Amino acid sequence: MIALISTPWPDVPSLLGPALGETVRLVAIVMTVVVALGLPLGLLIFNTSPLGLAPHRLLHVSVSWISNLGRSLPFLVLMAAVIPATKVLFGTTVGFQAALLPMAIAGVAFFSRITENAVREVPRELLDVGLAGGSTRWQIVTGIQLKEAVPGLVAGFTINLIAMIEYSAIAGAIGSGGVGYLAVNYGYRRFDQNIMLACIVVLVAIVQALQFSGDRAVRALTR
Repeated sequence: MIALISTPWPDVPSLLGPALGETVRLVAIVMTVVVALGLPLGLLIFNTSPLGLAPHRLLHVSVSWISNLGRSLPFLVLMAAVIPATKVLFGTTVGFQAALLPMAIAGVAFFSRITENAVREVPRELLDVGLAGGSTRWQIVTGIQLKEAVPGLVAGFTINLIAMIEYSAIAGAIGSGGVGYLAVNYGYRRFDQNIMLACIVVLVAIVQALQFSGDRAVRALTR
């Protein structure tokens, strides 16, 4: 019989607070990389397709394949697959830094497809008007494609952000810190029911708040 010894509720915030801060820091860094790389990658995938501004079959297939590669593996498998690269880049295979690379790869691949789909929804007539008016490709991308795709991009960003929070919890298995690490170390390995319950409630509350905020932002931008 395993004795269940739970952390007293008054002591839970002292453990959960720092863990939540680590999760926010990890996800913020990852999402910065995701938007910085995923947005231009998605634009490149669309605009080199037959519907884009500069169709190029070889480039389109190559970039699409790279994007699909990052979405092909379950996150746990991806973490294991990039261990050699993580070791080279950060000198470690565990901890906060070890979670950055697999999360960034998965997030960039995901957001690139979100960007491609959002831009694809922009009416072709708007692009034709821009071309007929003598606009450069850069002006069309920034002034028409991105501007008209903002609601879809915000909706996709919300989904991607929530996914990264989920991945950060999974990354707790390799000692990345954060709420996931706390849940694994205390809630699972030490059978601490109070910590496990607190981690679950916090993660659910964060996801619900982000989804609600994202939905409201999309509705406002659509109007």
